[in-house]
Amino acid sequence: MSETAAQPSAPPRARAEIDLAALRANVRTLRAHAPGAALMAVVKSDAYGHGAVPCARAAVEAGARWLGTATPEEALALRAAGLTGRIMCWLWTPGGPWREAIEADLDVSVSALWALAEVTEAARAARVSARVQLKADTGLGRNGCQPGEDWAELVGAALRAEAEGLVRVTGLWSHFACADEPGHPSIAAQLTRFREMVAYAEGQGVRPEVRHIANSPATLTLPESHFDLVRAGIALYGISPSPEVGHPADFGLRPVMTLCASIALVKRVPGGHGVSYGHHYVTPGETTLGLVPVGYADGIPRHASGTGPVLVDGKWRTVAGRIAMDQFVVDLGGDTPETGTQAVLFGPGDRGEPTAEDWAQAAGTIAYEIVTRIGTRVPRVYVNEEQTG
Repeated sequence: MSETAAQPSAPPRARAEIDLAALRANVRTLRAHAPGAALMAVVKSDAYGHGAVPCARAAVEAGARWLGTATPEEALALRAAGLTGRIMCWLWTPGGPWREAIEADLDVSVSALWALAEVTEAARAARVSARVQLKADTGLGRNGCQPGEDWAELVGAALRAEAEGLVRVTGLWSHFACADEPGHPSIAAQLTRFREMVAYAEGQGVRPEVRHIANSPATLTLPESHFDLVRAGIALYGISPSPEVGHPADFGLRPVMTLCASIALVKRVPGGHGVSYGHHYVTPGETTLGLVPVGYADGIPRHASGTGPVLVDGKWRTVAGRIAMDQFVVDLGGDTPETGTQAVLFGPGDRGEPTAEDWAQAAGTIAYEIVTRIGTRVPRVYVNEEQTG
């Protein structure tokens, strides 16, 4: 009886390769930029599209002492995956899972009296003291408690709840509006306001474990903002917060995600041939077209139609015509790569490929959005999962 040899699995239509060695190296680099502070690895939004659980584990292995998420559901998922240590979540709405968060030993952020009342009630029901961090709005104008009377009321109420054993105020924190714009006057103003609001709270008797305001750009460029803890988000994944701050290599960072797709079709067409919806691109002469099987349903920004860069067979190509839901076309200029040839949309950039920042420029957006929006149809493939050295 003959045996049939196992056939190798076909390459995926597309994949996002996540280099966990690069992520660990980025953590170590960021820690070196803020040697006097602990590091929080922010893994919200599925680790900016990279995969929350694998990235969180790698970050902790490299020395991150905190993990941060936006929603409590994200934080609870980390706990369910077996991640221990300190985890903070900060985006709450009324009726949120306060008790579950308390029982999972999360640090929860409070910006207003309604939230403090809900977490206190949940702590009373759970018979467990809640770990609470008070967020100050120092000028971002988004979440956080306003200075002055509002802050005084929140601090006072938190101290009363602490006296009852219902909460423990573990942190005081805020967030910059313009730290990615070096020299912006709001940076110094927010730092001053933060120091004032922290001083008031501590003067009233708050004894926080951590005070923190530094995000990625502040971690890299504003040592006076580091306090006890810095929160690394986009920089953790090797992407600069903005071109004005600098390029990743300027700070010793390496992009973690490489996005690839397999060319699905190569065909020769005559000059004057319309390409994709609306015929916004018409071939200037006889040429070859390559079909890249990813589109805006996979997170490829439609705004990059006609401008998005792709590396095929060692040459940069540009999206020809509109990006559709599932696919787009590149003009190969007469070249005829085999079907299945890898098209690299973005990666670290040191092998000739475009970067997420290149796509951000092409789409008129920021690199945060490029990596975060890559959808679930694109499998994440993790490399260098084992820590060495």
